[in-house]
Amino acid sequence: MTVYRQIALLVDGSFLEVAGEQRVRGAVERRYRLRRHRPVIDADATAAMTMEDHRRGFAAAMAVLIAEFNAYLDRDEADPAADGVSYRQGMLWLSPDELAEMTRKMLGVLRDSVANEPTPGRAPYLLSPILFPTAPLQPETTQ
Repeated sequence: MTVYRQIALLVDGSFLEVAGEQRVRGAVERRYRLRRHRPVIDADATAAMTMEDHRRGFAAAMAVLIAEFNAYLDRDEADPAADGVSYRQGMLWLSPDELAEMTRKMLGVLRDSVANEPTPGRAPYLLSPILFPTAPLQPETTQ
């Protein structure tokens, strides 16, 4: 995928916005910036999306995540160990009811922190939960 397509994907997904334009030798040169408020896809929108929409949305989200992480690493004061940087994957075996309960609990834990305002001593942390089944559900067996 070309850089132009990746940029278009990020703009279409509302992750990037045009920060400025200028004409250079007959062409329009654009500067982009990450949108401060990230798009949220609610349950109704998710249900209406095609598989290709999901592919594009996930690719856009991952491109933004990589851009954010690279911007962090490019800062002179970046210290992943001291800053508590974490990127891990783990397997969870959950029924639909267990998944719903876990999601409810996670949102409850995060709700208080999401309301935090910037103050001295607080740093913004990006949280990007990604959750999807990795294999088809196994048919139930009776013994």
